[in-house]
Amino acid sequence: MKIRDLSLAAGLVALLAGCTTTGNTPAEKRQAVLSMQQQTLARLYKKYPNAKTQIANAYGYGVFDLANQNLILLSTSGGYGVLTDKTGHHTYMRMGGGGIGVGLGIKDYSEVIIFKHKADFDRFRDHGWDASAQAEATAKANDNGGEAAANQSVDLDVRTYQLTESGIALQATIGAAKYWRWDELN
Repeated sequence: MKIRDLSLAAGLVALLAGCTTTGNTPAEKRQAVLSMQQQTLARLYKKYPNAKTQIANAYGYGVFDLANQNLILLSTSGGYGVLTDKTGHHTYMRMGGGGIGVGLGIKDYSEVIIFKHKADFDRFRDHGWDASAQAEATAKANDNGGEAAANQSVDLDVRTYQLTESGIALQATIGAAKYWRWDELN
């Protein structure tokens, strides 16, 4: 199989992962996203209690439900989520990403991004690009197993938490993610 074929296959997997059903109508989809947000925040605060203070002191935050696949040299990801600013206003978002590096694996995870500053929040909401470097080792199914991950944004002053639902991965990648407004829900 050629690298191009692997890229197309991995991209299709990421696209399908990002199309997880959240409901039929825009109202049902918004409710599903907000429910995911609340469940993820409850998990985050249980695992990292200081995150609650970080969010309270921040300009805003984003909560995303994502899937990631890594096949040898190519990493892809996709999903959806919501940004919330300090006034409580929601902006619904989609995400797709890709990267290069060594590794193998697949995982389902949630991501919480805390924006310290309005300028970074606005830039992320309006333009959505984030370049990052990541290294991780994950072997997890629900509450069983463990993970060790480091993820650093190179262009925004943010704090990012990743909470793995399930998966197995051993990878070191450099990549970019595109977050964009989910027009149907905004």
